[in-house]
Amino acid sequence: MQAELAEANLEVQQLKDRMSVGTPTVHKDLSLFTLVPKCPGTDAAVTLEEFISSIESSARKGRWEEADKVEIALLKFAGSAKTFYKRCPELHADGLTWPKFMTVFRSR
Repeated sequence: MQAELAEANLEVQQLKDRMSVGTPTVHKDLSLFTLVPKCPGTDAAVTLEEFISSIESSARKGRWEEADKVEIALLKFAGSAKTFYKRCPELHADGLTWPKFMTVFRSR
């Protein structure tokens, strides 16, 4: 009986050791998207660089992934920026990355 107890204690200790070495859970804070201004695409509004900077800053603080940045940018488009997005086939391709997204909009 003592041998079984010692073996069970050893197994419990090994499981605890594995858990402490594991990757910690990282939580995203997507509520920071409220800090990102709308991007109407007009000269009088927020510039594209200010818009991109706002997304990247919020992404760092909120631990967003690249796909989150693209999705949030799309949610914040209005006016001519939204129209450009709808008419640009490059932005509707599978696997659109944040760097590609920024490149297409900057070249606009």
